Parts: sequence; structure tokens; C-alpha cells
Amino acid sequence: MSTETSYWRFLALAGGLLLAAGAGFVVARMNPPTLPPQAASNAAVTEPSEVKVDASYLAVVGIVTEAVAPGNLSVDVLAPGTVTAAPNGEAVVTAHASGTIVRLAKQLGDAVSVGETLAVVESREAASMAADRTVAETKAALARSALAREQELYNQRVTPRQDLERAQAELAVADAEVRRARDAAAASHVTPDGRIAVTSPLAGKITASRAVLGSFVQPDTELFRIADPRFIQVEASVTAIDAGRISVGDPAKIATATGASLAATVRSVAPIVNEQTRAATVVLSLAGNYQALSPGEAVQADITPKNVSQTGVVVPEDAVQNVGGRNVVFVRTATGFKIQPVVVSSRSAGRVSILSGVNAGETIATTNAFFLKAEISKGAGDDE
Repeated sequence: MSTETSYWRFLALAGGLLLAAGAGFVVARMNPPTLPPQAASNAAVTEPSEVKVDASYLAVVGIVTEAVAPGNLSVDVLAPGTVTAAPNGEAVVTAHASGTIVRLAKQLGDAVSVGETLAVVESREAASMAADRTVAETKAALARSALAREQELYNQRVTPRQDLERAQAELAVADAEVRRARDAAAASHVTPDGRIAVTSPLAGKITASRAVLGSFVQPDTELFRIADPRFIQVEASVTAIDAGRISVGDPAKIATATGASLAATVRSVAPIVNEQTRAATVVLSLAGNYQALSPGEAVQADITPKNVSQTGVVVPEDAVQNVGGRNVVFVRTATGFKIQPVVVSSRSAGRVSILSGVNAGETIATTNAFFLKAEISKGAGDDE
């Protein structure tokens, strides 16, 4: 009897253990284990709000910064433009006299300074002017000697005063002839050996060259064209409607082929429209000396009419990067750049219109801003 009772107690105990184990398994599945505080903090990924970089890094990778300008692409005027030389920044160099080019000192693209010789022309006219100059100087020297002799004789009371006055008049005429001959030779750049020195009237670069060694040229033949890179302008072609919205003094941005953005101002608006292109010309003055631009270079102009109400800012397209699925710009700080989310309105011709997120006047990264985005990814990888 006692044996049977022990047997049933054993079965009851085993069944209870099995039921307890099953209930514990169910509870464990319904309530997963909680991570320790340190593990939970590591599991949460926080996006950085700033990229810290040294100023030297910007120069190494070519990151360019610029101040944000107010604007809105819906009201701004986008137009193609061409870099041209300003009226005081270009010169046409001619031969000054007919003759044969016997020496070329400069070629297309060379840098020149004021008064530097570009070519030498052998000319009969130059030889004649050099001879006239020599004759006039010789006559003046002779008249000066005659006046000195008459002055001495007059002082000794040997000759009358009329002879002295005649000698003085002859010297004055001789001196006038010397000045005329010298001015004529100087205007044609006649050298002492009777040739024409074709010189540069300004400092700059040779943008056109038609001079050929051994060729015969006339006085008005264009040999060289020189442009000073310090005096350049941009001529933008706009529609007649847009021309009516633009006024002198309106701010503008010039986007170059290299991605640089340069500040400019509207200097003039053509009062007439071209009959063939049906476009008006707007002349823009650059706010500085940009020697990186060359006459003939194609650029993009973004003109902001001041008489049109607008909200937002306009930045180069390279300035807006996508970080974590958001459009952001990198705002310059004392230690690097702050990652600033922005609301983009529209994009056109390499420019982006931003409604909010960044204010006019703030300095942001533009060209090569994607390097800062790469620094964020690098920092995230290091944290892991």
C-alpha cells in the first residue's frame, strides 16, 4: 500500500514540474529580456549635428564657402552670359605705319606689361621719320651755336642787336621742328635705328594675334588684341519681359564652369531688343578682380530684381546634400560646420531655392561640400 502511494506521489510531482517549465517558457517568450543600460544606449543611433574639421582641411580638399544670398528662383532671372572685356580693359594694337614685320616678341596667350615690345616692323615711313628727327636735331644744334656766337659778338658790341634777335628766332624755329619730328616719331613708336616698335598700351594677356612674320602691314592693320583681366564684365541675354523687371544696381550671382559663384551687380540694361535673338543685353559688373575669368568664357547669371517681393534664399546646388534622407547645408562655425536641415523649393540651372532652414548672410560650404558628408559617414563608422 505504501509502495503504490509513493508511486502516485512521484507522478504528481513530475507533472507539476512539467507544467511549471511550460508556463515559464510561455512567459519568457511573451517578455523578452531587457538590455542593460549600456547596451541600450549603444543600440540607439544618433545623427551628429556638427562636423569638426580644421581650416587646413578645407584648402586641401577644395571646399569653398560663401555667404548665403536672398532670392527665389520663381522670381529670379536666370540667363546665359559671356565674359567680355570692359571698355577700359581691352586694347587693339596696330602697326602705326606700313611695313614688313621682321620680329615677333610675343605670341597668343602671353602676358605683357605696359610699353613692352610685341613686334618690330621695318618701314620706309619709319626710316623717313627717323631721318627727319635727326635733321631737325642737327639744325637745332647749329642754330644754338650760331646764337651763342651772336650773343658773344653782341656783348663785345661788334654786331647789332638785330643779328642777335635773328639768331634767337632761328633757334626757336629749329627747336619747334625738333619737337614736331620727335612727336611724330614717338607717336609711331620709331626706334633709334629707324624701325617701328609695336608696343602694348596696357598690362594683360594677348587674346588675339594676327601678326605673321614677314607679312606686309598697313598703319591700321590690327596685329594684337590685349585684355586686362582686372577689367572684365559679363553680358547676359534676357528676354524682353525679364529686362523690364531688372534695374541698375540689382544684385546677381555668376556661376562659372568650375562651379565657383561670384558676386556681381547690374550696371546697365540695353534699352532695345536684338531683332534676331529677341533678347536684351544686361551688363553685369563683378564685385572684385576675378583673374580666373577670361574674355569669351561662358557663365550662368542669376539676377535678383530688387523691385520684386521675395522670400527665401538661393544657393549653389552643390551646397545642398542629402544626409539621413534629409536635405541639409553645412553652416560654418568656429570649429567646423553645423549640419542644418533645409526646405528646398525648386532647382534650376545649378541653383537651389530654399524656403527655410538657413538665413541670408550665413556662411555655408558650397563647392565640394560632399566631402563634409563623407566625414559624417567616416565618423559613424569610427563610432561602431
